[in-house]
Amino acid sequence: MAKRAAGFVIFRRIEEQIQYLLLRASYADFHWSSPKGHVDPGEDDFTTALRETREERYLEEDLIIYRDNPQILNYNVKGKPKVVIYWLAQLKDPNKEPTLSDEHTEIKWLSKDAAKDLVGHKDNQDMIEEFHKLILSV
Repeated sequence: MAKRAAGFVIFRRIEEQIQYLLLRASYADFHWSSPKGHVDPGEDDFTTALRETREERYLEEDLIIYRDNPQILNYNVKGKPKVVIYWLAQLKDPNKEPTLSDEHTEIKWLSKDAAKDLVGHKDNQDMIEEFHKLILSV
């Protein structure tokens, strides 16, 4: 059975710019990703996404969450399948900065292209691109 994780691709609008929040993991390959975490037993994906986001100091009321268009990533970690579901979420107050948990070492707010470059993985890049199209359509 695949491990499951869930989170939000959080963006903010600074004047006319759209910026994406990325966090650098404090473990393994120190990769960059949107806030996410493993689904705990008895927890649904969306509850996991909210819990993980709270760890970065954002509450549900801080966000406009687009629940109708989740993106699901399927990949392998150390040869084992993993499924990660992301929802798009806009930060209502673009000046509210996250607080790093011990799971992360750095944060960055980046343009779409810079975010895609930093995450590196094609499925993650495609997800950012799809969410960017959604942002431009709303």
